[in-house]
Amino acid sequence: MKHKKLKISLWSLAFVFLMSVGAAAGYAAYLTDQVKQTAVESHRELARGEKSDKRVEVVNPEYDHTSVLFVGIDDSEKRSSNATRSDALVLATFNDDDKSIKMVSIPRDSYTYIPEVGYKDKITHAHAFGGIDATVASVEQMFNVPVDYYVRLNFNSFIEVVNSIGGITYDVPFDITEQNSSDKAGAIELKKGYQTLNGEEALALARTRKYDSDLARGQRQMDLIQEIVRQSMTTSSINNFNEILNSISNNLKTNLTFDEMISFKDYVLEKQGLSFEKMQLQGEGMRKDGVWYYNVYEDSLLSTKSELRTHLELDPKEEDQGINSFADDDNGSDEM
Repeated sequence: MKHKKLKISLWSLAFVFLMSVGAAAGYAAYLTDQVKQTAVESHRELARGEKSDKRVEVVNPEYDHTSVLFVGIDDSEKRSSNATRSDALVLATFNDDDKSIKMVSIPRDSYTYIPEVGYKDKITHAHAFGGIDATVASVEQMFNVPVDYYVRLNFNSFIEVVNSIGGITYDVPFDITEQNSSDKAGAIELKKGYQTLNGEEALALARTRKYDSDLARGQRQMDLIQEIVRQSMTTSSINNFNEILNSISNNLKTNLTFDEMISFKDYVLEKQGLSFEKMQLQGEGMRKDGVWYYNVYEDSLLSTKSELRTHLELDPKEEDQGINSFADDDNGSDEM
């Protein structure tokens, strides 16, 4: 099956920090107003309300340890919005004491329990089953951590945004030939080496599957996050901030308020740039009833759960029901 996807989470994380630092820096009053307006227009609360069921009380990122789920959606394909699957999931935890960030990339085909439907399936299907609420609930179930906030972004604005900041410089790890955003085969050709990528080229590098493993691709995408944020903080990018906001405002949904976005500025400013620990879920591809899934190794999942809970200063040994192995199976979907 032809894969036409974008791991847009790498930009959604960058955007949150751009919003927070941009407004807090106060280079112009109108810019702060523009950021605030974009935040207001993009705000969508979860059905559960502002508090996760895994929290005793509501958290505040200004002084609490918090978590954010970054959800990438490809709305470009001819499907109804209700059937749209998440194409990228990145869970980040933020420790307010030392301003550290841990981030785990969740493979879209991970086989896990979906509370919305009551059985195990690919985690990418949660969004099709019940939108962002079902996706958040599935991630909480899988990792046994509260998901305090989400940022949902589709890929329509990716090319515009990268172009708005003048492209990004990146060390391309290998020669690639890839289709462009219009599905024209072979339209993008990149040679290995350090170079400036425009929006189309960055998109091709982010989504290509042919040259390395899913885990290596996840690592590459998280590396790109740091580069996008770092290069977005240059003077030329700041001067184009209004254009950036315009290109992304119609494609963003989040339960973060403007004030909560601003609270994340210290994770960039105090560290003099965005830095975080990147984690990945080890596993292997397996077939069940003819359907391909990514079966996460139980020891990898347990280790990741413990790290995330410790980072949030939750009890790392608290028991949960997040068993993901094929051995603990009951009822799966037969949808590819």
